[in-house]
Amino acid sequence: MNYLSRRIAHLDMDAFFASVELLRYPQLRGLPVVIGGKSEHKPVRLEDGSLRFSRLRDYAGRGVITTATYEARAVGVFSAMGLMKAAQLAPDAILLPVDFDAYRHYSQLFKTAVASITPQIEDSGIDEIYIDLSSLPEDSLTLAKRIKQAVCDATGLTCSIGITPNKMLSKMCSDFEKPDGITILDLSDIPERIWPLPVRRINGIGPKAEKKLALLGISIIAELAQVELSLLQAHFGRGYATWLFEVAHGIDHRPVMTRSEPKSISRETTFEHNLHPRHDRTALSEALTALCTRVAQDLKSKGYLGRTISIKLRFEDFHTVTRDITLSTFIADPIAIRQAARECLRRVPLEKKLRLLGVRVSMLSSTHSLQVANVLTQGELLLEFQE
Repeated sequence: MNYLSRRIAHLDMDAFFASVELLRYPQLRGLPVVIGGKSEHKPVRLEDGSLRFSRLRDYAGRGVITTATYEARAVGVFSAMGLMKAAQLAPDAILLPVDFDAYRHYSQLFKTAVASITPQIEDSGIDEIYIDLSSLPEDSLTLAKRIKQAVCDATGLTCSIGITPNKMLSKMCSDFEKPDGITILDLSDIPERIWPLPVRRINGIGPKAEKKLALLGISIIAELAQVELSLLQAHFGRGYATWLFEVAHGIDHRPVMTRSEPKSISRETTFEHNLHPRHDRTALSEALTALCTRVAQDLKSKGYLGRTISIKLRFEDFHTVTRDITLSTFIADPIAIRQAARECLRRVPLEKKLRLLGVRVSMLSSTHSLQVANVLTQGELLLEFQE
């Protein structure tokens, strides 16, 4: 297919976690709401039947915001911000605990709804997907409206969609008209719509690259597009420089990958306060068990097993260490994962308090692939026996 004739959509759910919570608590609509608390921040039902919600001003700890409603964002509260800092900006904002089971449920609902229109979907995260619309007969605006309606009917939630000739532009455009927006752009619109934006709006240009570009006098995409490739190569190396040059001109040849194999599945938790390896051993043990259980559940839901088990530890001084062990067989059982994780822990001197604990399973293989391999092995043994 001609690159210029492609129609790639990026669908991004609007304030996804917060929007799911508003389905559960509609009385909070229009209020600043922050998601990031623990189980103790669940609403409390009073004697009169009403609910009492936690407020940011009552929070104490080192947790961070997972997401926030647009009303909270309007006062400067954003994802990944520390909850204590957010409490200074919006002390009266409602604080709700994270409920990943609910978010995964609604994630599956919206993806299934889109799949009923076209199976050409790349799963890009719990709240976003890429969709290849190139082979569908309808015009882009009609398709965007159909998809948004299907998502709303299935979940009661809104999403924003960007449709362009490639993934890079579509991801940028899905953010233009949030919430509940549609942006359709072709390559001729790049000078007007894309070039005036800061370079950091390009997915893949991080803080370090942005700072390095600024030293070259480049702060917006138009300036990046005017730079000679040779100059970029002198400062960024051949590969990254070529990528910068192409994306500045709206070029991205990546296809929509309808099936991508994960390289690892992991879970981690940052403790409310630093835990001592001996004095807080019970709490650490419970945290390790919970992480292994969640990883095992993720493996089961995605249909994978793994051979390499890793642990990640971040100490009170922010020093981070990892250890891993590769097993002789594939596993997905929480007890087996925990046993392997404990083997990893024994190889780390635990002398300082811990700030973060994580568990990862890698060297993955799908359950189906292992079943097929097992059948083939059995067949080879049978043939050998017959010979």
